[in-house]
Amino acid sequence: MVAPTDPGVSVALCTRNGARFVGAQLHSILAQSPAPAQLVVSDDDSSDDTLALARQAIGAANARPEVHWIENRPPLGVTKNFEGAVRAATGGLIALSDQDDIWHAGKLERAVAIFDRDPEALLLFTDARLVDAEGAPLGFGLFESLGLTEAELGVLESRHALDALLRRNVATGATVVFRRDLLEKALPFPSEWVHDEWLAIVAALHGGVRVLREQTVDYRQHGGNEIGVVQPTLAYRIRRMMQSRGTRNAELAAKFGVLADWADGVGYDETTVSTLRAKARFEAARAAFPSIRLARMPHVLALATRRLYPRFASQGWLDVVRDLVQRA
Repeated sequence: MVAPTDPGVSVALCTRNGARFVGAQLHSILAQSPAPAQLVVSDDDSSDDTLALARQAIGAANARPEVHWIENRPPLGVTKNFEGAVRAATGGLIALSDQDDIWHAGKLERAVAIFDRDPEALLLFTDARLVDAEGAPLGFGLFESLGLTEAELGVLESRHALDALLRRNVATGATVVFRRDLLEKALPFPSEWVHDEWLAIVAALHGGVRVLREQTVDYRQHGGNEIGVVQPTLAYRIRRMMQSRGTRNAELAAKFGVLADWADGVGYDETTVSTLRAKARFEAARAAFPSIRLARMPHVLALATRRLYPRFASQGWLDVVRDLVQRA
């Protein structure tokens, strides 16, 4: 069940042992103009002073949103914690928030303006400035760290975000604002998917993803992030290419198999379902490559000759090389 709709903005802030940073994040949220109409704080069984410090920060703020508290005992995990938070949100727009970032002034104002101008927009994500644990800039942004290319941005801005998201997720939840209508399509979140990836891919199925190239958040990297980022240096790219393949392709195959079954079950068109199944088969084929590199070659070339790498692989043709040289 989804809460009734309110015209304002709800912020869904999820926490777990975030006492070190949560006060500063709440200060940046409550200093927004317009201020959020509602703040949902969903805590996943913190053992520190997270909730006490959150209450203190909210009490000291000038803004007075409606505050909805959720305390999960035992913890649900990141995706289900966010699912509970957005279910409790009543705003017409919902902004996702991690516990350890800082929102830039005007973040909500710019997002609201985009949704007001574009009634078909379902989900917006933005760039972010990467900072260290003390808030000092690291000298590069989130889009740069992801290696987000001009071509990918062009695809996203041309309303064909699904083509980009079939290759890889580039929408980071800490920057996401979405229209509450999206929940009617996206709930419940499947366990195979992270909440922000699922919301983005469902929005993309409806042509509703939008991207803002501005940095609207200080995205803090402190070693304890659920999902961290690194600077994409040449050395890093080489290490990543040579590292063990692990279970990534099998996990992607499972995720897109779940998505295809879901899309088929709720009535998406045959072409869309077929595309999602093709992505799942591509990743399953990569997961099944032989461990011996020379034995792997004909299997990789078979996928390459069908031009599946530029369609479905995160790094396009470069992943042909990666699949040939990576350790099993």
